[in-house]
Amino acid sequence: MTLDLSLLPDGGLQWLAPTGEHAAIVLSSRIRLARNLAGFAFPPRAREGERLRVLQAVRQAVPHLEGLRDGVLVRVDECTASERLLLHERHLVSRELAGLEVAPGAPTSLTAPTAGAVLVTGDVGLMVNEEDHLRLQVFRSGFDLEGALRHAEALDRGLGAAVPYAAHPEFGFLTSCPTNTGTGLRASVLIHLPGLVMTQEIGKVLQGLQHMGLTHRGLYGEGSEVLGNLFQISNQTTLGRSEGELVDQLARVVRRVIEREEEARRVLRREAGYIIEDKLWRAYGTLRHARSLSGEEAMQLLSGVRLAASLQLVTGLSVYTLNKLLIFSQTAHLMHAAGRALTESEASVARARYVRSVLAAEAKITD
Repeated sequence: MTLDLSLLPDGGLQWLAPTGEHAAIVLSSRIRLARNLAGFAFPPRAREGERLRVLQAVRQAVPHLEGLRDGVLVRVDECTASERLLLHERHLVSRELAGLEVAPGAPTSLTAPTAGAVLVTGDVGLMVNEEDHLRLQVFRSGFDLEGALRHAEALDRGLGAAVPYAAHPEFGFLTSCPTNTGTGLRASVLIHLPGLVMTQEIGKVLQGLQHMGLTHRGLYGEGSEVLGNLFQISNQTTLGRSEGELVDQLARVVRRVIEREEEARRVLRREAGYIIEDKLWRAYGTLRHARSLSGEEAMQLLSGVRLAASLQLVTGLSVYTLNKLLIFSQTAHLMHAAGRALTESEASVARARYVRSVLAAEAKITD
């Protein structure tokens, strides 16, 4: 199939708009609920026929469900490798559902799981036949875990009434991986922490997360490298605690991390003003004039410019634009824009050209 991005509501990227609380630091909040349908083998052991019946059950239920009926269903297993990577770059599908076995950055020849699909509507995504039959995701701009949880719970109640879930009276919702059993909830925030990295406080912060039963990953979650000072902070356990308790704990910790990042930025301006300004202006200058940029280099430089914008060194450049650059400068998006496959060197040239054009159109310089 040919993936028509114009059919996806907001391109599946509503969460990029910096409308939420602390949007200059927290890009997005996400609630993900893992569910399996009663009476079917779980995906790792399900045969093709069972997986197709699960997908059909979802297709039949969705038109009757408030909040999901207007969604667009994409059969991921019918997409090309580059299209699957593009969906992954937009956080709409996991690496597993996209059929990627390597870190994000290049399409592979692997195929997506049979009957694998994703339903996209507004700030909601529903993955079908991934590690579990259903992975319901709700994204919110900025720091809004509570709002995302309320929305996810409402959708979950309706979906569970239409397609009964596999559950146990003692253990809760049953999942393919035991670590998800119970609530099946994974709450996370995608947060930008350049201040803590530059002041070398990030190690203490990350160590503190572990003591609180939380974990951190890169931009694309489990197995992804931390690039551009972007960290995904989430809960590790789901069993024995309610959804509200898990989200409350994460929200308390993240709020403290935000406070420490804000303080780190103040310290940088106060104690190393010229050094920081020089570093950030160099990042901005490189992006404005580079003719070739690797994906990793672009992420690091965009992090610096995002910090420069928050410190008001660069004006006229919106957080929304910088958020979009993080996604649209990635490999599959560049190939989609070019209408063909790109070699690594061609992608680097296309990435630099795209970033230059966006910054030239929007940024104003203050000195």
